[in-house]
Amino acid sequence: MCPLLPTRKPLLCYVTDRRSLAGAPVPAGNLLLQKIEQAAKAGVDWIQIREKDLSGRELTNLAEQAVLRVGTGSLVLVNDRLDVAFAAGAAGVHLGENSLSPSEARKLVSRNGAQADFLVGVSAHSLEGALQAELAGADYVIFGPVYTTPSKASFGEPQGVRRLTEICKRLTIPVLAIGGITLENAGECTGAGAAGIAAIRLFQDVADLAAVVRELRKTS
Repeated sequence: MCPLLPTRKPLLCYVTDRRSLAGAPVPAGNLLLQKIEQAAKAGVDWIQIREKDLSGRELTNLAEQAVLRVGTGSLVLVNDRLDVAFAAGAAGVHLGENSLSPSEARKLVSRNGAQADFLVGVSAHSLEGALQAELAGADYVIFGPVYTTPSKASFGEPQGVRRLTEICKRLTIPVLAIGGITLENAGECTGAGAAGIAAIRLFQDVADLAAVVRELRKTS
């Protein structure tokens, strides 16, 4: 297992979405950084910066600030943009199924001189995609959507716990569940073999994130 993969269970990944923070009393970018800092202090393991509409410069600035804010409390991963992850000093990159392959990313990591334990993860929406990601050298897979959720509607009907169980049994790398994850169903995901969960609203839209994290740790 990659040294950067947390050993505490379940592994918790906060996926950012500053656009859902629009209309807040402070600018969404500033509020997002506050949310990121709160997540790190609460014990969330990974912060995945997923702000696809930002320019490379804007995304790099956000990721750099996130790295500074979390310190050693959490690991910052950048969605899709390997170049931004390098520039910001992030701990890894999270790739989509149709993005750069993990094997190609690994070559660029080596060429760039990034740390040897730089994480390369992949989103998967099928057993085939998950198996291909593992074969190509991914450190982990985020699989879903497991349950119905607005943010994953474009990926079709939810996969369900049965499919998640199949994925977890077939892969040897950690699998994180995503899509409609709540305090009430997180235990179903870890019970299916998931190493952890990834979510937006569960970590971004709660008043007491520390309490949520404590409850999630009880599901392992």
